[in-house]
Amino acid sequence: MSTYIIAEAGVNHNGNLELAKLMIDKAKEAGANCIKFQTFISKNIVSKNASKAQYQKQYTKLGESQLDMLKKLELSFDDFKELKKYCDLKEIEFFSTAFDLDSINFLNGLGMRIWKIPSGEITNLPYLIEIAKTHKPVILSTGMSTVEEVEEAINILRTNGCQDIILLHCTTEYPAPYEEVNLKAMNTLKEKFNVMVGYSDHTKGTEVTIAAVAMGATVIEKHFTLDRNMEGPDHKSSLEPNELKTMVNAIRNIEKAMGNGKKIPSPSERKNINIARKSIVAKCNIKKGEILSEDNIITKRPGNGISPMRWFDIIGKTAIKDFEEDELIEI
Repeated sequence: MSTYIIAEAGVNHNGNLELAKLMIDKAKEAGANCIKFQTFISKNIVSKNASKAQYQKQYTKLGESQLDMLKKLELSFDDFKELKKYCDLKEIEFFSTAFDLDSINFLNGLGMRIWKIPSGEITNLPYLIEIAKTHKPVILSTGMSTVEEVEEAINILRTNGCQDIILLHCTTEYPAPYEEVNLKAMNTLKEKFNVMVGYSDHTKGTEVTIAAVAMGATVIEKHFTLDRNMEGPDHKSSLEPNELKTMVNAIRNIEKAMGNGKKIPSPSERKNINIARKSIVAKCNIKKGEILSEDNIITKRPGNGISPMRWFDIIGKTAIKDFEEDELIEI
């Protein structure tokens, strides 16, 4: 099964529609399966008194509220209609995460086939019910969550009409420290809930995403940006387009390398068996009738003669003919 790779544009377009379109181009060029944005009405998701996260304070305008920051990053519903059409034109799947009920209703009408629920909404009961009522599949990020909270969210979704759920393990910090990734928890979710799992990555670089694929992730989500030096909350923890392409290529190579699990010589190995393995050969010139022993036989390449695994079968046998040094022993 091919890993589904989500290029997370998020709000890295900085509220600029043309930058968002350019990000679609770059995601397509990188080989991602889809590009994902974030759809929200700022005043519906954050109060005027909400402060910014520490990482947001570090990379955005000093003194502004979270509401003011989000207003600058907000795209209109008409903008998203245009982005959906552009994705269709470029033949890359369009996703967007809804952060409020109005945005859920809008995106549902836009024809998205699957929902991506962000970690911050996993305890938002009205939101989960509204998503579930569409009966569409859900990819649910689980950052900041306990197993109990994940279980409760799954139950709410299933009770209200959503049966097809993929869980993404996630560490909600930007960038996430490697020592806090806890990648093994991804398979804990798989075993606990008997669902497909994936990984939403906020670490620097691509090593953890590639490890997640090797561990069985079916979905990978990774933030990307056109330029990490742009102003905005998520740019610094995002990949640039060339890095995104490198990650996609690495994941595709890992998929090929995973194989079917059967331990047999591969087609390319078979031609090397006789070259790399050894046979029992004459250690020195041997006369017909001599007893074969450790004094006159040895193991050397090539491997197209009697296998060294038969060493003790050969010891004590009588030479059936004259053998020259390095000649393959026959019996």
